[in-house]
Amino acid sequence: MPYQMTEQELINSFDEALKLNHIYAHYQPQINHSTGRMVGAEALMRWQDPVHGMQFPSDFIPVLEKNNLIHRADLHIFEQVCKFQRKCLNEKISLVPISVNMSRRDILNSDNLDYVDAIEELRKKYDVPTKYIRVEITESSAIGGMELMQSVISKLHGYGYIVEMDDFGSGYSSLNVLKDLDVDVIKLDMNFIRGNIGGRGGTILGSVVRMAKWLDTPVIAEGIETVETADYMRSIGCNYIQGYLYSKPVNEQDFIEILGKLNHEPMQASMKLLSTVASGNFWNPDSMETLIFSNFVGSAAIFNYDSETDEVEILRVNKKYVLEVGEGRTEQEIIKSSPWKNHDEDSKAEYVKTIKRAIESKDEESCETWRTICSETCGKEKICVRSSLRLIGNSETKYLFYAIVRNITKEKTMLGAFQENEGKFKHAFEQANVYAWEVNLSNWEMRPCFRCMRDLHLPPVVKNYPEPAIETGIFPPDYADMYREMMKKLADGEDNLEAVIPLTVGRIPFHVRYSLEYDENGKPLKAYGSATLVVNEE
Repeated sequence: MPYQMTEQELINSFDEALKLNHIYAHYQPQINHSTGRMVGAEALMRWQDPVHGMQFPSDFIPVLEKNNLIHRADLHIFEQVCKFQRKCLNEKISLVPISVNMSRRDILNSDNLDYVDAIEELRKKYDVPTKYIRVEITESSAIGGMELMQSVISKLHGYGYIVEMDDFGSGYSSLNVLKDLDVDVIKLDMNFIRGNIGGRGGTILGSVVRMAKWLDTPVIAEGIETVETADYMRSIGCNYIQGYLYSKPVNEQDFIEILGKLNHEPMQASMKLLSTVASGNFWNPDSMETLIFSNFVGSAAIFNYDSETDEVEILRVNKKYVLEVGEGRTEQEIIKSSPWKNHDEDSKAEYVKTIKRAIESKDEESCETWRTICSETCGKEKICVRSSLRLIGNSETKYLFYAIVRNITKEKTMLGAFQENEGKFKHAFEQANVYAWEVNLSNWEMRPCFRCMRDLHLPPVVKNYPEPAIETGIFPPDYADMYREMMKKLADGEDNLEAVIPLTVGRIPFHVRYSLEYDENGKPLKAYGSATLVVNEE
């Protein structure tokens, strides 16, 4: 058993420990559990006394903090990391970003030393790009000094450092800290679910991970020791893990071997939102964005799309979405289920095609897809959904979308019946020599029937009606004023007008009739016209 040095022994040997590198860094890899690739590592302080052996960080770090020595130890570790990264660069060793801890006392009790400038000088001394060094602050560092901590983070960002919040969830004001501090990465305190995957702790973790996604902040779970825990974290959207499952903290040489064995990949960059989107407001229950999302926009959802896998992950739905297309499922059931389970191959292909159009156009794109919904309440239901998609943010292969959806199953069913009947109507119209059309009296747009378009070569919409029909000779010049007067009477509300008019250049007599449709205030809305061939019976 190593001897645990007393406080005084630690203080007395501190200067020599720095000078002789008895205080040094061990490195613990950070892994993407979905790919098995390394995304980074954390430098952890160790103290190996030549006489008394290894000292536990939980014993010596509080002593260094209490005696205002921690900033010197932290700077020493930071310099060791810079040396190591420079060695990797010089020797062409494939390297990953390494996170270095910054304690509260580094900022508050460092004898007026500007700690951020001090680490920046060390980085420049070894000429290591900032992308290879990250700075970790603890959640507790911000308590009681939020403004100071934010100024420190701003300064670190100014130098180009990625800032991580360590031990998130261990403090009593986690949400306030996350709201007020502009950190780039969150490291979760796994005490939430230690020994108890799921349950209330799992619910909290799932909420934190989803919220972090919406704030465009990658999440690393620390202290992962089992495959079961790692798989659970992945299931709630947290792929990045750090812990004994993959590797304990190791010395420099062993870490170089790990660097050579594992493939590397960059941690997913924070999602870049479009300038018109205030994403954080969607999490504020009192914001106008949430009010609109929940109550006024109809059925709506927020989802992620991965262009490498074509996978879609629903992040949030409003109550109207649950009612409109949920088919008896709860909000949580909708979010947890895979959206593609409800689509056949053709439907999925159409939806993905629409997503890609929206990415390309940066504009709203729409599609109609059939889905099969299975629930305990409603059983199996097939519904048709019209989706209007708009891109609101992206990071590399990940895209964030806002979707407005509408269940149009009834409309589609009615349209099918109408199309079936339309063929019958066409034959009837042909037999009776009837032409039909409608005129919108608010903007004078006329929509003709299929016979009008076929025989009279009219477009699907005739604007400024009846002038184009008069100009083309459908209504002869000597009947033009009479027909204009008929239009005026319709606009004034005179219903059931009719007249015999010789139509086209052949002056073929047709019986023209009009009836009106009114709005809720009794004002003429549309005029429905028909023209029936006048047959002379001898």
